[in-house]
Amino acid sequence: MKRQNQSSVVEFILLGFSNFPELQRQLFQVFLVIYLVTLIGNAIIIVVISLEQSLHVPLYLFLLNLSVVEVGFSAVIMPEMLVVLSSEKTVITFAGCFSQMYFILLFGGTECFLLGAMAYDRFAAICHPLSYPVTMNKRVFMKLITFSWVSGIIVATVQTTWVFSFPFCGPNEINHLSCETPPVLELACADTFLFEIYAFTGTILIVMVPFLLILLSYVRILFSILKMPSTTGRQKAFSTCASHLTSVTLFYGTANMTYLQPKSGYSPETKKLMSLAYSLLTPLLNPLIYSLRNSEMKRALMKLWQRKVDLHTFLN
Repeated sequence: MKRQNQSSVVEFILLGFSNFPELQRQLFQVFLVIYLVTLIGNAIIIVVISLEQSLHVPLYLFLLNLSVVEVGFSAVIMPEMLVVLSSEKTVITFAGCFSQMYFILLFGGTECFLLGAMAYDRFAAICHPLSYPVTMNKRVFMKLITFSWVSGIIVATVQTTWVFSFPFCGPNEINHLSCETPPVLELACADTFLFEIYAFTGTILIVMVPFLLILLSYVRILFSILKMPSTTGRQKAFSTCASHLTSVTLFYGTANMTYLQPKSGYSPETKKLMSLAYSLLTPLLNPLIYSLRNSEMKRALMKLWQRKVDLHTFLN
C-alpha cells in the first residue's frame, strides 16, 4: 500500500474480526457477558476485602490489588473491543490509541509483578510459617505493592512514549482488536530494530524472570507441602497455591506467546485469539478461582450479606 504523508494520518482504524463479519455479532454478545461478569466478580472481591477486617492480611490485600488491576485492564480493553465488534471498522484517534496502549502496559506490567509478589507471599507463609509475620510485615507488603505499581507505570511510560515517537505515515489500519504494541509497531514507517531489541529484552525481564521465580517458589512450596504431617493442612495449602498457579499459567502463558514471538510467528487472527486469553479469560477467571475455592472469602461474603439483611430488617 502506498505510504501517505505523515501529516495526513491523524487516526487509526481497528479492524478486529472484520474478515469474519458473520461471527462479530455472536462474539459481541459473548464478550459483553464476559465483561459484565468480570466487572461484577472483581468488584465483589474488592468490596468484601475492603469491608471485612479479618481479610486485611497480605494474602487478601494482594488479591484486592489484583482485582483492581483486572477491573482496570478490562475497562481499558473491553469497551473499545465491543465497539470494534459492533462495526466493520472502528476509528480511534492517536491520543486514544496512545492512552489504550499505555494502560494496557501499565496494568499488564503491574500484574506481572503482583503475581510474583503473591508467589513470594505463599512461599514465606508455607515454607517459613514461624517467621512469616516478620518476613511479610506491613512495611514489606507496602514495598512489594508500591514496587509492582511503580514498575508498571515505568514500563508503560517508556514503551508507549517510544512507540509513538516513531512516524506513522500510512497505512493506518491496525489488524487487531486493540492498540497493543506489536500490531501498532508494524505501522511505523521507520527502523524499529532497536526498539524491538528493547521490547524483547524487557519482556524477558518483566515476564519471564518473574515467571521463573514463581516456578522456583512453587517447587519449594511443593516440597514443603509434601512434608506437612496434616492431610487437612496439605489440602488447604495446595488449594491456595493451585488458585494462584492457575492464574499465573493463564496470564504468563498467553502473554509470552504474544510478546515473545517473531512477527511472522503467528497469523494476525491467531494473535487476536491469543490476546483474548489474557485480556478476557484471566480477569474473568481470577474472581472465580480465588473466591469459589476459598472458604474464608465465602464466609466473609456471607457475613457481609447477613449484615445487609439485618440492617434492612432493622430499618423496616
